[in-house]
Amino acid sequence: MAGKSPLSYQEAHRQKIQRQVTEILRELPPLCHDYIRSILSTTTPLTRLGYVHDLRTFFFYLVLERPPFGHLKPDGFTASDLEKVTLRDLEMYQEYLRLYVKPDYGSDALFEDQEALPEFTTNQDVSIARKLSAIRSFYKYLYTHEYIRQNVTEKIAMPKIREKPIVYLDREEVSRMLDTVYSGEGLSERQKKYLNNTRLRDMAIICMLVGTGIRASELIGLDMDDVDLDSKGFVVTRKGGNQVILYFNDQVRDALEAYYRQRKEIEPFPGHENALFLSTQRKRISARALQDLVKKYASCAAPLKKRLSPHKLRSTYGTNLYRETGDIYLVAASLGHSNVNTTRSHYAASDEDQKRAAAGSVTWVDPHQERS
Repeated sequence: MAGKSPLSYQEAHRQKIQRQVTEILRELPPLCHDYIRSILSTTTPLTRLGYVHDLRTFFFYLVLERPPFGHLKPDGFTASDLEKVTLRDLEMYQEYLRLYVKPDYGSDALFEDQEALPEFTTNQDVSIARKLSAIRSFYKYLYTHEYIRQNVTEKIAMPKIREKPIVYLDREEVSRMLDTVYSGEGLSERQKKYLNNTRLRDMAIICMLVGTGIRASELIGLDMDDVDLDSKGFVVTRKGGNQVILYFNDQVRDALEAYYRQRKEIEPFPGHENALFLSTQRKRISARALQDLVKKYASCAAPLKKRLSPHKLRSTYGTNLYRETGDIYLVAASLGHSNVNTTRSHYAASDEDQKRAAAGSVTWVDPHQERS
């Protein structure tokens, strides 16, 4: 009897996230189950995981911080209870999110005195806005389906999100980053020892990120047979599950070709035979390992740019592509954005840099200065 074919990385990852969603929903009221079920066709598993995390934070806040709900448990709320949530409760929740003690979710001792040192959690405006949006979406569902008679969340003022400049590497910084992978200059002695075994892999990873703009999760999920060096193309599974073919340049191909020769000589850990990029443990590289890898080399290439991550290399690709082509639709298609407005809000801002540079290049003689 033939065994079952192994799940793809993407399918296994999707199932793992769905299990996490199911586990958290057990701590929440049945109405939350109904709400999540209603958005199955319009959201990704990762989005739903974010929603249930945010809903859990809200219900534990009500139980632990608001006296009118102290007699309840998070999974015991009814529509009638939710109608009793006031605007003041929501405003205090917004303040609470800036600094609060993280509950020990799932613990039977949650509502008893605990001697353990508290673990504090903080949120900035962006995170607070996201958590409030999750509550708004939940209440909108309840109101639309007539579980509640009014939607108090419509009255809450959302935090103002300040537009942050896009952090990316310029061409010189990208070159320095690749040179660090090649030479090891700037790395510690311990890091240089690892580099002798991972140089070809690390070079291929960095080239793929800055040369194609794929997401970290997409790179992690690549299998050996997803890449065709002859056509300089590869199949990638996007966030929504759709598969598309993307292409890379000669530099990326050369880096991949060199790594492929080494990769074929490695005996992967059982269950990871198809993975393209392996960790030093011969398993599919993890998100944490990928983040550490990028941070290690990027900090040498651009020490003044903090918190550089795989996503910042995606921003590097998007910014450079837009500056070279000026085609926002091409950038959107390459990055896998379903809405071009998302791309425009991120990358068209570089037009302002060009306008400022142009304004600074136009000078003239001030006649008042000549007479003085």
